[in-house]
Amino acid sequence: MIVYLTYNDLPSGIYSSQVIDVVNFIRVDLRSEIRLVAFISLRYFIQNKKKIRKEMPDAIVLPMFPGVKRWRKNAFLLKTICKRLKADKIIGRSVLATQLALLTGIKNVIYDGRGAIAHEWKEYKVITDPGMLSVIIELEKECILKSSFRIAVSEAMIEIWKKEYEYASNKHVVIPCTLNAYFEKISINAERILAARKKIGIKKENVVYVFSGSVAGWQSIQMLKEFMTPVLSENKNAKLLFLTRANETIRSFQNEFNDQISCFELKPKEVAEILIAADYGLLIREQSITNKVASPVKFAEYLACGLKVIISENLGDYSDFIQKYDAGSIFTKFNKQAEMIPMTEKKRLRELALKHFTKKEYREQYKQVISI
Repeated sequence: MIVYLTYNDLPSGIYSSQVIDVVNFIRVDLRSEIRLVAFISLRYFIQNKKKIRKEMPDAIVLPMFPGVKRWRKNAFLLKTICKRLKADKIIGRSVLATQLALLTGIKNVIYDGRGAIAHEWKEYKVITDPGMLSVIIELEKECILKSSFRIAVSEAMIEIWKKEYEYASNKHVVIPCTLNAYFEKISINAERILAARKKIGIKKENVVYVFSGSVAGWQSIQMLKEFMTPVLSENKNAKLLFLTRANETIRSFQNEFNDQISCFELKPKEVAEILIAADYGLLIREQSITNKVASPVKFAEYLACGLKVIISENLGDYSDFIQKYDAGSIFTKFNKQAEMIPMTEKKRLRELALKHFTKKEYREQYKQVISI
């Protein structure tokens, strides 16, 4: 039995595609016994447990001991659960889940590295507790060096492990953030695109740019604003969509450009139906270590919906991908008078996404993970 362990990760679109879908893939496609064990905050525990169990009814959802800095106090309960499940492998999502897995005494622990966590905490104040910040580098290093096997989301992440943590093993695979099942099923045709545009008040002839995702610090919304200001100023036919919860920066930007900018907060399963209305997806981020090793799932989602991606330099492995497959532009080189993306090109981009970012394309890598 494999346990896929998450710690302090709340239900979201990312959780659905990168946790629930992964567990389902290993269970159904690879025919392996696996259970999701999720430690979540006591705050809104009942509501969040229901959300996770709605998608995965047999998930074991547990209240974590209050305070992230007390993460070790969850080890006894985890050990008890693993003993009951007769678990012989644990895949730990990120650092603290993997640290808990290492404390169980189970021999086979797989570190699912979702980012450069020490850098992320410090660059974007994800955690502000001084005690946790003082130990995160050592905690991350132990996960990388002491785990039996590792998953990285990008080749750039492996290079960081080698450079900063003296990682010298080859016991790892690279599996990027892959598409949620409903992005695989979405179809692109003129009728559906027109219907999506009509639904959000966009005309057939508009050139549409979109930002989809959270407004966390690493998303660099201010940089996006600086990029889009001349685009919107020079082309009144250009429209910008934010598919996120509005913040002060977005609201002030809307006030500046009035009817050229719209913002919609959607449920995860609604996003694909609106994304197909756009022409260009925005992935503009600052040059931080967090971003240099990242694998943003929205990159795959944009392609799957037929969008060209406007991206920063050195964003994970994807700035190079863009140029290799003619799938968009580096934002500093983008033609601000760009036109709508034709249907034939939209379908080519979608095929690229299905070829490179579905879980079945990484079946062999997942097999290596579960066979240790």
